[in-house]
Amino acid sequence: MTEPTHFESSATAVPFGEFRIARTEQEGAVVVEVAGDVDTTTAPALVQAADEALAEQPPVLVVDLSRVEFLASPGLTALLTIHRNAGTGTAVRIVASGRATLRPIQLTGLEESLSLFPTREAALAGS
Repeated sequence: MTEPTHFESSATAVPFGEFRIARTEQEGAVVVEVAGDVDTTTAPALVQAADEALAEQPPVLVVDLSRVEFLASPGLTALLTIHRNAGTGTAVRIVASGRATLRPIQLTGLEESLSLFPTREAALAGS
């Protein structure tokens, strides 16, 4: 098992708090962890972070939304964009279990298009 490596972007100030993206490598996968609100202001940073990870063509990209407090429609669009940008060589797995993240995904029917997992561990295991 390889040691996780860690990269954290600087915080982007948003009106109601902070938005953070941290990137780690775990069990052969790249994990992009997001904290704060994913909205019009911050969704492009999420796509950029995921695209940078996808450029390395990892077998698995986990987008961990467990620390997201608000997921607006631009955030949902960002998730679809990440999924589309991954191509066939990378499995994109989304961690969404809280009301702030899972509910908007379900209400829009996107659970049919995205691979959702309740925890990071489940996403890494693919189960």
